[in-house]
Amino acid sequence: MTETSGAQPAATTRRDHVTEVRPLTALDGRPLTLVHVRGRRPAHRGPVLVVHGAGVRAELFRPPLRRTFVDALVDEGWDVWLLNWRASIDLDPVPWTLDQAAAYDHPAAVAHVLAATGADRLKAVVHCQGSTSFMMALSAGLLPQVETVVSNAVSLHPVVPRLSTFKLARLAPVVARVMPSLSPAWGDRPAGPLSRLMVWFVRATHPECRNSVCRMVSFTYGSGWPALWSHANLDEATHEWIRGEFAEVPMTFFAQMNRCVRAGQLVAAEHIEGLPRAFAERAPRTDARIVLLAGEDNLCFLAESQQRTYDFLNAHRPGRDTLRLLPGYGHLDVFLGRRAATDTYPLILEELAR
Repeated sequence: MTETSGAQPAATTRRDHVTEVRPLTALDGRPLTLVHVRGRRPAHRGPVLVVHGAGVRAELFRPPLRRTFVDALVDEGWDVWLLNWRASIDLDPVPWTLDQAAAYDHPAAVAHVLAATGADRLKAVVHCQGSTSFMMALSAGLLPQVETVVSNAVSLHPVVPRLSTFKLARLAPVVARVMPSLSPAWGDRPAGPLSRLMVWFVRATHPECRNSVCRMVSFTYGSGWPALWSHANLDEATHEWIRGEFAEVPMTFFAQMNRCVRAGQLVAAEHIEGLPRAFAERAPRTDARIVLLAGEDNLCFLAESQQRTYDFLNAHRPGRDTLRLLPGYGHLDVFLGRRAATDTYPLILEELAR
């Protein structure tokens, strides 16, 4: 993990890349960071903004694989910028909503990258709640400089397994009365008697592996054993590495996602100027081409999520956008899988280059 303080960026090296962590201020004053990754040769393509999901961080895209997704982007000549938005575990934990990220974080990140690179437009690869919040901003017309978006797992229409629907509607409100957040990291480091009780319950109901954080991830985010990946798709080093890549997710997020699942589309949790109440009741206010990735085995958000968003987009702008189904893949193994460098990265690179 690379940390920085003050106004000056901090530079470190990883493999043959140079990593520079830049402080960024969201439009509401929340401190964020952008991680700029450069290769040995200057980038000859434009900037790409890469956005993580809830309760993880930008380093999610750099697991201990021989070739990571960041490596693939740099090798293809892209100027790579990884965003730590307010859901990042590298930042001080706060209660957040997707609305705040859409209105304050993503517009600030896009503006910073364009100012730093001198580019007029950029492309983005967004994952999970980084995708939902980014798509909210895009649909609301807040990101006119974005020309292509590759969205993994879920966009405007969250569809979850039946057990997840129950957990969001019935279990999460009960937990929210006694805990401000959930953390898969409790699997290794419980933070009190209530979290310890939860870990015991998860260990009893998730016998699929001995990695307590992996099991807590499945309980927190989905309805599978495991939920966010197939164990067959992860090598041993990556399966162990995930122990340090998940932490707090505020209950405010689960409350909003419950409302979204019930509504069948993304809906606002609060009133913020510039954001609509619901995000699939009107044509998206963007000319960006949108590529939707859906792992067919995803047990966090079903592949139907992306199918519904594709149908919605195609009804408003036929033939413009693309849906790519990924057999044998789930939620995060799209980026973390041992064979992702040959199975999924080329698809994403192809769509970015179009």
